[in-house]
Amino acid sequence: MPITSPARYRSGPRRRSLFISAAGLAGAAVLSGCSDESGGLAGTSDTARADAVELRLSRAEARDSRSLAQRYDAVLTAHPTLAARLRPMRAEVVAHAAAFSGAAPSGSPTVTPSGSTADTHVGTPDGAPSNEKEALRSLASAERTLADRRGKTLLHAPDELARLLASVAAAGAAHAYLLTEDGA
Repeated sequence: MPITSPARYRSGPRRRSLFISAAGLAGAAVLSGCSDESGGLAGTSDTARADAVELRLSRAEARDSRSLAQRYDAVLTAHPTLAARLRPMRAEVVAHAAAFSGAAPSGSPTVTPSGSTADTHVGTPDGAPSNEKEALRSLASAERTLADRRGKTLLHAPDELARLLASVAAAGAAHAYLLTEDGA
């Protein structure tokens, strides 16, 4: 009969290893629970930061749309014969400003006490060109510039704002086309 020596080392995990593993898993569960809570708080600050970025972008876009509406107003004042052609586009620009500000569209853009908006992207008109074709080209250029900038901005905007920017940029590009091609 063969003599077997007692197995000092068993194959498989030891009881001590099992206890350490169980304690490690319990500790990991407790720690992940804590990090989930702090992650939730970090997520809250991330959400707050994203909301602040979205609010800042929305305000800037609303301001740009109001400034563009003022350009339309200047051209309409200088060239009342273009009213039938420009009023629908101006109304859309005012609706865009309202969409960015989260308000219902009003008849005219908000103007600062100095008589101009505080816009840095599009600029405010000193007066419309005296020639109708030049006035239309000026509006088309402003629409195109703003649409291009919005197209670039939407790449870094939060989801809902990016969708709104895409829609408004497309409308601006269509306005630019209509201002240069319609009736040419």
